[in-house]
Amino acid sequence: MRRRSNRSAGFTLIELLIVLAIIALLMTLALPEYFHSIDASKEKVLAQNLHVTRIAIDQFYGDLGRYPDSLQELVDKHYLRALPLDPITDSTGTWQIVPPEEPFPGNIYDIKSGAEGTDADGKSYGAM
Repeated sequence: MRRRSNRSAGFTLIELLIVLAIIALLMTLALPEYFHSIDASKEKVLAQNLHVTRIAIDQFYGDLGRYPDSLQELVDKHYLRALPLDPITDSTGTWQIVPPEEPFPGNIYDIKSGAEGTDADGKSYGAM
């Protein structure tokens, strides 16, 4: 015959607390790195969106001899598929427009991010 033990199968409270403490320790090591990678990817997407939009503005000027009047005109004339997203502000309407110098026709010579703050290198988002 089998003997019954007084201990039931399962984990004790101390074992569960130790496992939870280990999980919490691993999370404190992993989460800051995760959030840093999200910020770094947003900065890279911002730089890429600025680069592509600036190329589209230059192509527009090369084709038509004037700068676009709005970002929407770049989309309407198929220089861009859609308005670029500023990933820092998560909006297409926060771009800072830089007009051309006086003798050039049009309204958009360059664009900059409207986000406040700085990137990981300490450079302002608006200076990218």
